Amino acid sequence: MGRKVFVSYKFADNSVENLNIWRNSSVRDYVDEFETLLDSTDHIYKGEEDDEDLSSLSEETIWNKLKDRIYDSTLTVIFISPNMKESYVSEKNQWIPWEVSYSLKETSRKNKNGDLVASKTNAMIALVLPDSIGSYSYFLEDRTCCANSCVTHHTDRLFQIIRDNKFNLKDANKKSCDSGRTIWYGDFSYIGAVKWKDFKTNVNKYINAAYERQDNINDYDIVKTILE
Repeated sequence: MGRKVFVSYKFADNSVENLNIWRNSSVRDYVDEFETLLDSTDHIYKGEEDDEDLSSLSEETIWNKLKDRIYDSTLTVIFISPNMKESYVSEKNQWIPWEVSYSLKETSRKNKNGDLVASKTNAMIALVLPDSIGSYSYFLEDRTCCANSCVTHHTDRLFQIIRDNKFNLKDANKKSCDSGRTIWYGDFSYIGAVKWKDFKTNVNKYINAAYERQDNINDYDIVKTILE
């Protein structure tokens, strides 16, 4: 069954790997590729279209448009890119945290019959894009932990509301080793992270995993509010 997918991303971040040799790429170019991937499935993309001009609209109007789209979606995909955060701007003054917060909240609206209908917390995916040299290690770094291979998640690169929904499985399978590191096993984050190169090879696998986490949402400590 097709799902309605909302995408949250930093439009102009061009610190990503070029998709072709002809011109520099930005995150928006990856969103276009993402739409193409969805076209091969029965999922439905809901988000800003490349030719949609929002520059003449007030922030309140833009936000109301975004809320309408998020309310009607069931999956939010957050594009993680090296410069998604503006370091010297409050997180409350950046769009991505608000889009994530609204995606996680249950919101009631009246239907055409006047009855209140509540939306569910969206299923969530953090889709990690390669940086300008094709590396993912700025966020997902392959390492050796406790004598085994592991992946370190550099959550300091994330907005607070995304960070707080990582490593939030209540009864997680984890252990500590002599180095003092804690190793987590399985699907331990409500906002699960996947590399772009892996996602595009099996779109439905990662989308289905996100909906499995949604089905088991009570197993996670969910944070829905922007604190900073």
